[in-house]
Amino acid sequence: MASEGKKVLILGATDMIGQGALRECLLDPQVAEVLSVVRRPSGRTHPKLREIVHGDFLDFSDLEGELKGLDTCLFCLGVSAAGMSESEYSLLTHDLTLGVAATLARINPGMTFVYVSGAHTDSTGRGRTMWARVKGITENDLLKQPFRAVYLFRPGAIQPLHGIRSSTRLYRVMYRVFAPVFPLLKVVAPNSFTTTEKLGRAMLRAGLRGSGKVIHETPDINELGAAL
Repeated sequence: MASEGKKVLILGATDMIGQGALRECLLDPQVAEVLSVVRRPSGRTHPKLREIVHGDFLDFSDLEGELKGLDTCLFCLGVSAAGMSESEYSLLTHDLTLGVAATLARINPGMTFVYVSGAHTDSTGRGRTMWARVKGITENDLLKQPFRAVYLFRPGAIQPLHGIRSSTRLYRVMYRVFAPVFPLLKVVAPNSFTTTEKLGRAMLRAGLRGSGKVIHETPDINELGAAL
């Protein structure tokens, strides 16, 4: 393992977007070590990968010693707003994210923080759609954190590749149903469609090398995540 390589933290590596990000980190020669903090063991092993099982993502205080010396955080955690009140969703989206971010910014002020929200996130924080409003407030508050840089990713439809599957049963069913449509989406709606490979690669490139944009919509993701 190269000592001069980058150390990347992934949060949410067991779900679909996080799996894509983890795959790209393990493949990238610039990455020396990947620290994955998960709620349950993934069963994944790799020479670059170090996994910590941690039950309470609202409190990272007992992990601070493990979180030092990191260069980049790829924040892939997310929950569906379906059936949630705004206060419940805000706790698990805004409060959780900002709590983690504040801890990381204090320990690693030179870190780059990459956050996945979603297409149609509401930057005004005052719109009528609850999840988009909460995501927008979360994005805005992340930009106030004293990181070296913060990048916001807003993917639309995502095609899982390389055997990656969502951990949510409903989403797995949806992806099976719509799998035959993905090739058509690439043609008729390329600006609303990406893949786990392109998204993971784009997030990592922004985290390691920077990007000319703060907010990355699907076309930006596809451009940044294109194969070299």
